[in-house]
Amino acid sequence: MIQLGVNIDHVATVRQARQDDEPDPVRAAHEAELSGADGITVHLREDRRHSQDRDVELLRKLVKVKFNLEMAATKEMVALAIRLKPHTAMLVPEGRKEVTTEGGLDVAGQLPAIKKAVSKLRDAGVFVSAFIDADLRQVEAASKAGFHVCEVHTGPYAHAFAERGGDMLDPTLTVELEEVAQAGGEILARGMRFNAGHALNYHNVYRIAGLPGISELHIGHAIVSRAVYVGLREAVRQMKELMVRAHAPVGP
Repeated sequence: MIQLGVNIDHVATVRQARQDDEPDPVRAAHEAELSGADGITVHLREDRRHSQDRDVELLRKLVKVKFNLEMAATKEMVALAIRLKPHTAMLVPEGRKEVTTEGGLDVAGQLPAIKKAVSKLRDAGVFVSAFIDADLRQVEAASKAGFHVCEVHTGPYAHAFAERGGDMLDPTLTVELEEVAQAGGEILARGMRFNAGHALNYHNVYRIAGLPGISELHIGHAIVSRAVYVGLREAVRQMKELMVRAHAPVGP
């Protein structure tokens, strides 16, 4: 069954806006777990703009489902992951001026350095994931680097969905979806897990969740945004329900 990893960074974003102690992302992780989240994701950025070291330390101790740490492939972050041993360490690109992660990790362009970081994490017993664009060249490089998982960047698909009003007969949108599907097929063919994420919401998630062989989606902003209106437990429940329905086999 397809799994949902809930990214709680934007709970921390609200907290940091007031430099206060609430809302607490650790409490948010507990709420997400109670409503069916299969994993909890946080991105500990170099500039600590949302999630903080304290959050990561506590989440690693308290989360009862899969704990996924998004991180840049820096010496500091690799050392932290080796010490904390999250269930998954997902290597992502990082820029201080970006609002959110803008594009996938260029594994092909940094293969020696990325391969070294992956090797250190694997040696420490950490499952390692790469956040990459739907680019077969990057899939090949990720395989060479030794990643266990590739998470395909669904931002281009999500943006096309919004621009075309979700019209799945529109060639621009169908091309973006097919690129994700093709990347997923190549990921699976190379013996890695196929995950996806970025800019997915309650309107566009259905087609991605229904792709063959997909294991897990990581979704944060849309869930935290809906939680403002319906509460976090209900927001997580609704997303998980959509994903499971899309992923269910079609009956006779």
